[in-house]
Amino acid sequence: MSDPVSHAITRKSASNLALAFVLLPRPQRAAMCALYAFCRQVDDVADEDALPVEERRRRLAAWREDVRTACNGGTPQFPVNRELQPVIRRCGLPFALLDEIIQGCEMDLDAQRCADWAELELYCYRVASAVGLLSIEVFGYRNPACRVYAVALGKAFQLTNILRDVRNDAERGRIYLPRVELDRFGLQPDEILAGRYSDRFRDLAASVAARARNFYRQARETLPAEDRPAMIAAELMGAVYWRLLGCLEARQFDVFSGPRVRVSKPAKLWLVCRTWWRLRVGPFAPSYGTA
Repeated sequence: MSDPVSHAITRKSASNLALAFVLLPRPQRAAMCALYAFCRQVDDVADEDALPVEERRRRLAAWREDVRTACNGGTPQFPVNRELQPVIRRCGLPFALLDEIIQGCEMDLDAQRCADWAELELYCYRVASAVGLLSIEVFGYRNPACRVYAVALGKAFQLTNILRDVRNDAERGRIYLPRVELDRFGLQPDEILAGRYSDRFRDLAASVAARARNFYRQARETLPAEDRPAMIAAELMGAVYWRLLGCLEARQFDVFSGPRVRVSKPAKLWLVCRTWWRLRVGPFAPSYGTA
């Protein structure tokens, strides 16, 4: 399978998801590059603040129709969708899940605040869990419980991302932390938009981290033993994001000052090697979701 556009997008991103692809066999790696490139492209459309909202909405609608064409066996116009189409066919990727991702991007156009946990969890499901559900189709699995695992791990990842990116999102006028939590801890949106760290923000972030930890534990407990070898890339991501959550906790969630919190390259390399070794030598257990 030749997918130079998808590979170029994946290499340029330097994301944790792209890092996980190094542990995959070549055909799966190419397939995941195509899926990642689709996710990256639609997300970039939603984040193009220089364009009017209605223009971004129109472009997302065009992506929806183009990937629908790919799923229906037609000839898509966008190069990324042309590269994704063989993956859709071979792995049985459903249009409904690809559309969930686009709907998640559209949520960013409709509102810059989350009212409550239900709204935030729906957002996390669309932009992260749906990606996980598509990914496990590429990886291959036998036990349907793997779908529960993918949903939980996706929500854990997205909540971790939200905590890490509070400052960056605030600079764009966005606050993903639920308004009901801001009220519970006595925070005003203006405090976050102004980048003011406080004990109240620390406590709010800790409550979000606790919810993320619960999703990590759920993923750890629901991953079927027989499917663990197939989920090696997802498990590596779990280890990296769990470490990232730990780094945020060590900083007491002060994401407003200093450099952006991240897992260092040496630490990521060590996690790659450890995940690969533990999976092959055994007994293998997830490197996240512990006390």
